[in-house]
Amino acid sequence: MDNRRHELSAYRLEEAERCLRSAKLLYEAEDYKSSVNRSYYCVHNAMRSVFALQGKDYKKHSALMSFFRSEYIKTKIFSDKMSDVLRDLFLSETKVIMRIFTLSANKMSQSNLTMPSIFWSK
Repeated sequence: MDNRRHELSAYRLEEAERCLRSAKLLYEAEDYKSSVNRSYYCVHNAMRSVFALQGKDYKKHSALMSFFRSEYIKTKIFSDKMSDVLRDLFLSETKVIMRIFTLSANKMSQSNLTMPSIFWSK
């Protein structure tokens, strides 16, 4: 496999880890909206890391999630739980963007912090 693909994948995984660290710090600082955003981008970067190994990338977030589901979840490379994780993170991020963030922000943010760990268990 092309060394550049491995380097790009490693870089994107480092970005995912950085986003997760930021999400945890933001959560501790009670900045729940920003924590949700960083959790979302943690998983986004982790998915892009996986695709980098194949030399693929997707500009649109919806395309990235759709192809990830079809190539990695439906084929059982990743657990079916990952589909729920993607849905929940996408909905959380959408609520933040649409300013529909409710009083359950703390709970949503806390839940989002545990979701990205599924990538590191693979």
